[in-house]
Amino acid sequence: MPREHIIRAEWDEQACVWVATSEDVPGHVTESKTFEALLKKLRSVVPELPELNGAMPKSGKAAYTVVVNRGETTQAAE
Repeated sequence: MPREHIIRAEWDEQACVWVATSEDVPGHVTESKTFEALLKKLRSVVPELPELNGAMPKSGKAAYTVVVNRGETTQAAE
């Protein structure tokens, strides 16, 4: 079974985009305006980077988990 990569997705409130990074996939940084678009992008980017880095498993499959972090601040109703 291929090694599973951990992708961290965080909402960048200032830029209004989701940013995905991974310590497991060298060079991996990608962003998208919506979470759904980010997931779609990850489906193509995650297998490309291990292949470029010579780290693609023999199976040709790149398993990954997306860990999401989105914090918000809200004000109590008056």
